[in-house]
Amino acid sequence: MTRPLALTMGEPAGIGGELSLVAWRRRGEAIPPFFLLDDPARLRRLAATLGVDAPIAEIADPAEAAAVFPRAVPVLPVPLAAAVEPGRPDPANAPAILGAIREAAALALAGRVAAIVTNPIHKKTLYAAGFRHPGHTEYLAELAGSATPPVMLLACPGLRVVPVTIHLAMRDALERLTTAAIVETGRVVAAALAADFGIEHPVLAVAALNPHAGEEGALGREEIEIIQPAVEGLRRAGIRAEGPLPADTLFHAAARRRSDAVLCMYHDQALIPLKTIDFERGVNVTLGLPFVRTSPDHGTAFALAGRGTASPESLLAALRLAAEMAASRAAASAPALA
Repeated sequence: MTRPLALTMGEPAGIGGELSLVAWRRRGEAIPPFFLLDDPARLRRLAATLGVDAPIAEIADPAEAAAVFPRAVPVLPVPLAAAVEPGRPDPANAPAILGAIREAAALALAGRVAAIVTNPIHKKTLYAAGFRHPGHTEYLAELAGSATPPVMLLACPGLRVVPVTIHLAMRDALERLTTAAIVETGRVVAAALAADFGIEHPVLAVAALNPHAGEEGALGREEIEIIQPAVEGLRRAGIRAEGPLPADTLFHAAARRRSDAVLCMYHDQALIPLKTIDFERGVNVTLGLPFVRTSPDHGTAFALAGRGTASPESLLAALRLAAEMAASRAAASAPALA
């Protein structure tokens, strides 16, 4: 790549910083060049405390990152207001955390970075400082000025899942599940699979909500009244969609090979199979943005912070996937630019 990835600090009291240092240490394992938006002083202290040989080099522009990356961790400085204690988040650092995200989005919108990878944030701490978005996804959508709601895709080797309703109580998720929501989500996913994953004619499997796909209405009518009309709507739009399919038979090895992504009706219907199949290498992807954004599929892990024992595999997978998606998107847009 000619442009680096921008990696945000996330919650500094969590595991994001130490995993970022380890990711740089493993740069010989097909890790694309990246730079951190973070506090250089805190990273130096963290590296020294953990005994990680990762020299920190401050940069003034993302264009410097590629030349620096082979010998040091490139860091675009974002100073923190308060000292960091592992496992103990401080709302005083919220402006810097959000500032790193804003700066990464601005750089992506300006075409100065290939993609954004975000380390995990701690929402409760940000809420205490006045943050009013449900999470990263919605905040990035606002920063990007997206006209349509963004879509969350979770990926691991061999499986991509998309929850139509996301962070909602089950009662609320059922109320929000509509034919229109399924169709809109499917449209975004199909377009992203083509542009960002290089799949020319993607196939979407659409999960049922009720056991046995509702048993023709005996176990619920959502399949008949909501999901089947959505599948038909996707087909009318030229999208290859199959369903509603019983969720209990959608995720074994043979079933996974029949589709390119599974539209799930609620959060755990999507995340339980993905995390069961490959807990450490799951990646969170935001679709529907004007730039590529990925994130490791884990949280801040305060109980592990500062110990140097957390697995970097999800972050490594997020970095690799961000680079792959950025390259695919660039290739897909090349004919229009010629």
